[in-house]
Amino acid sequence: MASAILNDELLCSICLSIFNDPVTLRCGHNFCRVCIDRVLDTQDESGGYSCPECREEFQERPALMRNINLHNVAERFLITQQEQEITGICCTYCVDSPVPAVRSCLHCEASLCEKHLRAHSKSPEHVLSDPSTSLEKRKCSVHKEPLKYYCTQDAVCICVSCSLIGEHKGHKMESLDEASENKKKKLINVLLKLITKRAKAAVRVRSLEERRRKAQEKAAGEAERVTALCTDIRRRVDDLEKKVLSEISRQEKEESLSLPALIHQLEIKKDELSRKMRHIEELCNMTDPLTVLQEPDTGDLCDPEEEGGDEDTGGHDKQLHDGDDLDVAVISHTLHTLCEVITGIRSGIYVEGPADILLDVNTAANYVLISDDLKTATWTQEEQNRPETAERFQEYDQVMSRRGFTSGRHYWDVEISAGAWRVGMCYPSIDRSGDQSLIGENNKSWCLRRYNNEYSVIHDSIEIQLPNKISSDRFRICLDYGAGQLSFYELCDPIRHLHTFTAAFSEPLHAALYVFMVYIDDHCVDNWVKIRT
Repeated sequence: MASAILNDELLCSICLSIFNDPVTLRCGHNFCRVCIDRVLDTQDESGGYSCPECREEFQERPALMRNINLHNVAERFLITQQEQEITGICCTYCVDSPVPAVRSCLHCEASLCEKHLRAHSKSPEHVLSDPSTSLEKRKCSVHKEPLKYYCTQDAVCICVSCSLIGEHKGHKMESLDEASENKKKKLINVLLKLITKRAKAAVRVRSLEERRRKAQEKAAGEAERVTALCTDIRRRVDDLEKKVLSEISRQEKEESLSLPALIHQLEIKKDELSRKMRHIEELCNMTDPLTVLQEPDTGDLCDPEEEGGDEDTGGHDKQLHDGDDLDVAVISHTLHTLCEVITGIRSGIYVEGPADILLDVNTAANYVLISDDLKTATWTQEEQNRPETAERFQEYDQVMSRRGFTSGRHYWDVEISAGAWRVGMCYPSIDRSGDQSLIGENNKSWCLRRYNNEYSVIHDSIEIQLPNKISSDRFRICLDYGAGQLSFYELCDPIRHLHTFTAAFSEPLHAALYVFMVYIDDHCVDNWVKIRT
């Protein structure tokens, strides 16, 4: 009872636990330092402070005074409480107040304190053990006798009667101490193995932590470099924008200032020419030949100094445009190239690949040889004699992948031989025979094509020639299914974007390859496309 009252007095009213580093407010109430600090931090926002216990208000945040006496009492109480929790067993005969037990008697099924142990019977049947609340577990459930032996055959503890007349009669027996020592040896061996495994795990953890640290340092360094590079690029683009706009404005002002004077000169010449034209028309309308002949020649009506006036005008125009004009077309092309490079970088980062592409032999035409790893398609002169099925391509030497994509971003790379080929993606519903079965020649497939050393992209029989010179033998196909984009890249340094198809994809997309028959020096050679991993 007294212990319970003391426990209540040592509870913090905020966390309802025994005081931990108790402090006192000016009003005299005590709290854990962490608890009252948290409350005062909350009150900081309102600007007013008060005691959580009595609500006494303070104009300023109250100082916290450590309560040493309360701290010592709480600490001793916790130690006492922990000691009681360790044993948790009290003397059976001390009924007035609980006294910790030091031994238990299996015969009496009672726990004894030091006082009652001295008065306890010393006869052999009164077997003493460490304090225990489960005394019945230390007795045989059949004979109600103390367990004294260990049956190695059945791996159970037994009493004397069990070893003499019970079901364990004739079995190999060990004393409890001996059996316990043997088990401890086995446990020690297990412990040693676990220690070794834990040591290896610790080494692995340290290795992984070091790897994580290096990865973080590498990421930080790369992030810093990329940030600096992007900042520099943005600065240069901003400078270019300012320079271009300033130059455009300057040229516009120069044109605006010079054109009015030129226009005025041309207006004067135009009026003079109109006057001369009217005079000539009057001469042409005269009926008196003498008057006509007495007028100066028509060639004299033109001022010799004015000959080539149109050229002078052209000279003015040329002067207006002979300055260091900005080549807007070059700037626009450069910026578009930069956009494509950025698009290529983003496509290289935000993908789930590389995708694991395996070719489906069941779709391969009979003159397409598929490698054992299902990664290479080669045109061959030897017919493979595969069975004709609804899945197999018939007229064209093509093959599809096993896997189809219905979502996400993916990419896969191919390496090609020097011949002719098509690589791309198609729906599984593509025809397997007839002209409509060739990838690119229908609305169910998209491809990059090489033929006669020229490159193009094709969809639904619409071919777009690629103007850029291509020298690489490796290409990347990137799919963003959700965005409806299928892009082709040349894997050069740096990677170069070739073309992007945009479509609302309605079926799974499978990789598709087409290999042509190729002749070199009048000899037919094998042509191949390899999926890189």
